Formats: sequence, structure tokens, C-alpha cells
Amino acid sequence: MKKVVKFGGSSLASAEQFKKAADIIHADASRVYVVPSAPGKRFSGDTKVTDLLISAYDKAVAGEDVTDVLAEIRARYDEIITDLGMNYSLEEEYEKIARHLKEEPSRDYIASRGEYLNGRIMAAYLGSEFIDPLDVIFFNDEGNLNSYKTQKVLSARLAETPRAVIPGFYGQGKDGKVKTFSRGGSDVTGSIVAAAAKADIYENWTDVSGCLVCDPRLIKDPAPIRYITYRELRELSYMGASVLHEDAIFPVRHSGIPINIRNTNRPEDVGTWIVESTCQKPDHVITGIAGRKGFCAMLITKAMMNSEVGFGRKVLQALEDNGISFEHMPSGIDTMTIVIHEDEFLDKEQRVVSAIHRLAQPDSIEIESDLALIAVVGRGMRSASGTAGRLFSALAEKKVNVRMIDQGSSELNIIIGVENKDFETAIKAIYEKFIAEDK
Repeated sequence: MKKVVKFGGSSLASAEQFKKAADIIHADASRVYVVPSAPGKRFSGDTKVTDLLISAYDKAVAGEDVTDVLAEIRARYDEIITDLGMNYSLEEEYEKIARHLKEEPSRDYIASRGEYLNGRIMAAYLGSEFIDPLDVIFFNDEGNLNSYKTQKVLSARLAETPRAVIPGFYGQGKDGKVKTFSRGGSDVTGSIVAAAAKADIYENWTDVSGCLVCDPRLIKDPAPIRYITYRELRELSYMGASVLHEDAIFPVRHSGIPINIRNTNRPEDVGTWIVESTCQKPDHVITGIAGRKGFCAMLITKAMMNSEVGFGRKVLQALEDNGISFEHMPSGIDTMTIVIHEDEFLDKEQRVVSAIHRLAQPDSIEIESDLALIAVVGRGMRSASGTAGRLFSALAEKKVNVRMIDQGSSELNIIIGVENKDFETAIKAIYEKFIAEDK
């Protein structure tokens, strides 16, 4: 058995949290590769180390003094080292950061130092080898992960290293300099390491006991999810669920490695298992609910649209020519609805409308704004009759008007559009009908 364990910023925000992480690692000899994030917030109102580093970069670029910010960053790490009782110094690393900010400030380099320094401390504290992602994770000319080179180099390095700490969030760009993933990219690093190590399990330790059915900011103490498939998580992540970085799914999915989301503060909790497929029965008909506000919809009408070859292509060409992607496209015999991010569409709406009229010659185009999309996702929906009826009944009871419906052929999810003002009401109504009433 071989496990890769990734610890989030809240799990390594202080020496106390470091000790919890170390206890977790020592409790299972199969936890051989550790991927740390930068220190997060220790308390409400605190500042994440990565945010402090970016602030230092911004000040340096603006020609402002960075002494105070660097002192705050230094104090955070020195406090962790002291409280862990370590005889260890990062003085040389602090000097490198200060010199870099003065001579050739690079945002990616500075932003990555939070994980780098935490990785140095973690490796020294555990007595494990430190592997710098700069040497083993690579990006291509487009700034995307070079999967082939990364897997080849990283696999070879891990094969000769029985236990190691590999910081998250960054690697080497095509120019040989530090290149970062988007925020939350330590999840991606953990997934890459798990695939390269041919791990049996990728454990992602955070401050929640797994994935929840919906956003706890909308529903108090929502039910946890015990098992969720990669496809279900992908649907929920796309619609705003944020437990795991979306791109972290793909490396382990390709390798068939399950992900276990665990709580550093409650290691006894089993958490959530993210798997390719499972015969485990879901606790409820639906697995999760997620949504986002800020969409608009174009309702395009043309008589006999269904028999006109190329009509859809012409409409989508108008969007492509204006650099706009669409989210959903439910259609009927004489109608087609295109759902788009409102902020992406506003400045170009009349150009797009004119282009559609010119290319496709519709009878009419109507635009509706202030639309929120809600995804109801669950593998249990395939075998449960009346799911759509229960869904719309729940919304009708709360007087929520459904303005759009889109159900995929996989029967894995139903996406509905409601007015922005009804978003929270709709989420609560769906939760009550499918989760609270089923308990």
C-alpha cells in the first residue's frame, strides 16, 4: 500500500496544525509522499502567507518598501519552527526572496515561496527528503502542464526516493523559471504525484470532513457525501462546489486512483471517497447540489429550425467570432436557448445578435438576464422514478419560477435556471425535498 497525502493551508497554518499533520503521517507507514500547501489563516481576520507574498511582490513592482511585509512572513515561519522545537533556519531562503524582489521580481516565483518554505520545514520535521517541484514538474509553451515529461521525470525520481516532501502549487516553466498553477493548485500537485508514484490512494487533508451535499453558507450543517464519482464531482465543481481543485481530478482519474477527502482536525472521520465507479448505494437520490449566479440566456426562434441543416453551427459561429463560450444549449423544434456568462456577454451582445441575424436569419432573438444556474447531480437519479417531478414540485411550493431546464442524456444531472433573487430559496427547497425529508 502506498499513499500520497496533501495538506491544505488551514492544516499547516501553525505549529499546532503541523503536529496534527505529522501525527497523521506517522500513524500510517504507507503515507510516504507528502504535498504541503503554504500556511493559511490561523484565525478569522488572519492573512494567508501566499497573500502576504503577493502583497510583497505588488509593493516591489510599485517601488515601495517591502521590509514590513517580509518581516511578517519571516515571523510566521519562525513561529512555526520555534513552536515545533526545531533547530532549523530559513535565513538563507529569506535573503533569496528579498534579493529576488529587489533585482528581478517575478510574481510566480514569489507566490510559490509559501509552499516552498513550508515544504522545507515539513521535510526537516519529518526527516524526509525534500524534492523541489522546479526539478520534476514541467509546463509547456502554452503554460499548461507537460504531462509526459512530468510523469517521466517525477516517476524516476520517486522510484529512488522511498519517502519525500514535494511542495504544491508550482513547477518549471518552458523558460526554466518557476511557473505556478492557478490558486488551489496544490491539489493538482498532489494528484500528479499520486499518478507518478502509482499510489493506491490520494488523501487530501483539509478542514472539512469531506464533500458536503451543498454549500454550508446556504444550508446549515448540510449532509456529508460518503462516495462520489469523478463525473459527479466534475459536474458539481463546474457549478461552483469548491472542496477540490477541478483540475486535480484528471491525473488520478486517468490512473484509477481514488481520492479520500479527510479532516486534519478530525482524523477519525472517514471523509469522502472520490472514485471512478462504485456499487456503494448513495445515501440519497441526489449526491449534491451546486450553482452559480450571473448568467444570461438568448432565446433564438425560427420556424422549422429543426429541418434546417447547419443552423446551430451558424449560431455558434457568431459566438466563436466574438470570443464567447457558451455554458448550455437546450433546444426545441423551433427554438434554441444559449446560456452565457453575463459579464462575458454584456459588452458584445449587440455584435453577437447582429452576427446571428446575418448568419442564421432567425425569426427573433430575445435576451434574458439575471439568471442563476443550479445543478442537481446524482448517480441515484438513474434508477429513481419521479426525480424531476419532485424537483419541480419543491420549487413550485416555494413559488420559484423555473426559466430554463437542461437534462443530460446520462441522467446524471438536471440543470435548472432561476432568477438570481430566487437562487438561495431554490437551493434550500431542493435540499429540503431530497435530503431533509429523506432522513
